Amino acid sequence: MLRWFYKLMPKEERFFELFSQHAKVISAGAVALRAMLEGGDAITLQYQRVMDREHDADNVTRDVLIAVRRSFITPFDRWNIKDLTTSMDNSIDQMQKTAKAIMVFKLTEFTPQMKAMADDIVQCAELVEQAVPLLSSISAEAIHISKISEQISMIEGRADERHDNGLKELFEQYGQTNPMAFITGNEVYDHLEKVVDRFDDVANVMQGIVLEHI
Repeated sequence: MLRWFYKLMPKEERFFELFSQHAKVISAGAVALRAMLEGGDAITLQYQRVMDREHDADNVTRDVLIAVRRSFITPFDRWNIKDLTTSMDNSIDQMQKTAKAIMVFKLTEFTPQMKAMADDIVQCAELVEQAVPLLSSISAEAIHISKISEQISMIEGRADERHDNGLKELFEQYGQTNPMAFITGNEVYDHLEKVVDRFDDVANVMQGIVLEHI
């Protein structure tokens, strides 16, 4: 009886608009981070774009949390909404940390494996951007969302391999001759890996939401 009552109550549909807005901001941040890794004069400009998109993401996160507090009926469990928003925000927060590390260490050149990991980040962001709007039709799109989540997890596994191979190559090149180059490169690799890990967290949250609603 209570379930029917909740179905009849008006729902706050703005959540889906905010989720999509959040995903677009994150995707733009990923593109800017990838552009940073082209090196040279683009670094400073793209760094500022990453910072700006992280600020935009914080604003969306705040709006979502306010909406959660004010809404009588939410499209799905409040904790799921918070987990999804937090996991998405964590991904761009980690991008910001990566960009800051690049600036702190004054890096201007990046390995092919680093660039490939940044490509993985962009791909993950694009997949999240595709998946998030589907949550508004979760029953009909459950299989589609699950497949996208699986794709993100596969990319995460691939990025782990790039990280390990890149770190091995970096040590072989600089381990004995230029320890500082190895240390700074290792830092960038670790940050890039964590970005992809955060996207895997987003995928897991989305998959969990699907499982609760089918």
